[in-house]
Amino acid sequence: MTTPKIKICGITTPQALDASIAARADYVGFVFFPPSPRNVTPSQAADLAAHVGTRAGKVGLFVDADDLEITEGVRAGRLDALQLHGSETPERVAQVKARFGLPVWKALPVASAYDVERALAYREAADLILFDAKTPKGTLPGGMGLAFDWSLLAGYRGANDWGLAGGLNPDNVAEAIRITGTPLVDTSSGVESAPGVKDADRIATFCAAVRSA
Repeated sequence: MTTPKIKICGITTPQALDASIAARADYVGFVFFPPSPRNVTPSQAADLAAHVGTRAGKVGLFVDADDLEITEGVRAGRLDALQLHGSETPERVAQVKARFGLPVWKALPVASAYDVERALAYREAADLILFDAKTPKGTLPGGMGLAFDWSLLAGYRGANDWGLAGGLNPDNVAEAIRITGTPLVDTSSGVESAPGVKDADRIATFCAAVRSA
């Protein structure tokens, strides 16, 4: 099996960027969602984007954002892809893709087989489906360290490229890859020492675990 691509999400500091790049992460994620402890302003994103350059793909995470918010994030973060992590419909995903001309990743919260099947509705609109754990109502849509039953994705063969998120950490990511065969893994809280605080050692250990899976 090909080694999965790695995304380290919720980057807020040059130190976290350096650790991700040193560990050979393929993508880094900037969160444009103020309620998140990992939120970055357009100004912060611009500084981070300048720091990373072309050493990793830059993915901007948005939650039910309007075009103006996305425009600010794209310009500041020099984004290579857009991750829509809210309740965006297939129609909205298609609009964003057409408007910005960038690959669009659609995160789908999963708690049952029905949630996995929902990916079919996005087959024409999204470039990649990111299966994430469903969080309790009234909480953040991700980054809470919650996992779901990975067996729901065992043998999954969708029409889109896809990836796995939700509660992945250095201790469980190899098992998650073994069960799902995912071509991409995305972690945030799993490589932190506190909410929003990335840990360089955990980032390195996570990436090593992915490559040895």
